[in-house]
Amino acid sequence: MLTTLSLALSSRQAGKERFGLVDPPVIELRRELASHIAAHARAVGENQTAIPGLVLFRRTTPTACYRGTYEPSLNVFAQGRKRIKLGGTTYLCDGSSFLLSSIDVPVESQIIEASADVPLLSLLLRLDMPTVREIITSEELPEFERLAGAPGLTIGETTVGLLDACCRLIKLLDNPADIPFLGRLIHREIVYRLLRTPQGGRLVAIATTGDLSNRTAKAIAWLKTNYAKPLHMQDLAVVARLGVSTLHHHFRALTAMSPLQYQKQLRLHAARQQMLVDGLDATSAAYEVGYESVSQFNREYSRMFGQPPMRDIKALRGGQEVSASVAERAP
Repeated sequence: MLTTLSLALSSRQAGKERFGLVDPPVIELRRELASHIAAHARAVGENQTAIPGLVLFRRTTPTACYRGTYEPSLNVFAQGRKRIKLGGTTYLCDGSSFLLSSIDVPVESQIIEASADVPLLSLLLRLDMPTVREIITSEELPEFERLAGAPGLTIGETTVGLLDACCRLIKLLDNPADIPFLGRLIHREIVYRLLRTPQGGRLVAIATTGDLSNRTAKAIAWLKTNYAKPLHMQDLAVVARLGVSTLHHHFRALTAMSPLQYQKQLRLHAARQQMLVDGLDATSAAYEVGYESVSQFNREYSRMFGQPPMRDIKALRGGQEVSASVAERAP
């Protein structure tokens, strides 16, 4: 079931379009963005680009629910519909939406509307956090709102400024010589446009040094790098420079899960990738990602991915699901 927030956003947008309340420039820019993505994302799936951090996607069929991981990034949807779940919250993304991830977070995703004639078209832009911090602290810019303690994933409605900047970024692909200079400038503009939306306050909190969300994000980053090590909350609290109970509270607020649950998902994703890409067997993968009990690994893997490890990998290799390597970043 969709949460009130995501369902309300989608319903409100549909009502606006039905009664002609969406500004014509917004409608035109959404169409223009879809056209630019379609022109440069000719292959089904993930299309890498010459612009650092920019990936374009084309999907032509609905999919089953699959698991992946979002990194700090902006996802803008120009066409099609996708359902994304984090914890108990479901986000419905369509051609009017952008999805902001301010931290590394595991999610469940499902494409619910896409066809060969009307494919799902979207872009993913990885956010450079030093650039975000520089913009936030610039004395020449207005003060940005901060939303501490809010989830690290949020959905918003695309604006004229954001759409226009995204269109200009993709158009640089037609003039590769301009990418090194103009690409950085447009990336900064996109970050600025994003920070000016109601959802941008979550990014401000994560990027602001000393903020509780920023400290918690340090713990999340440490876990991502050290997921195979035993988890001791006291040590994690030292990384974040927070008390154990405070860290636990803010960690759950950002990720919709406890540190232990987060570590478990990181381990299982890593094991799946190692079996699929590196050819490890289930026992080797379990020990590689930090499990001491293979039987526990098998139980938790089956619970998360729906079937035992080797059967799941066989299905992935047979093309019965979206491959783990693609699902990791698919918007």
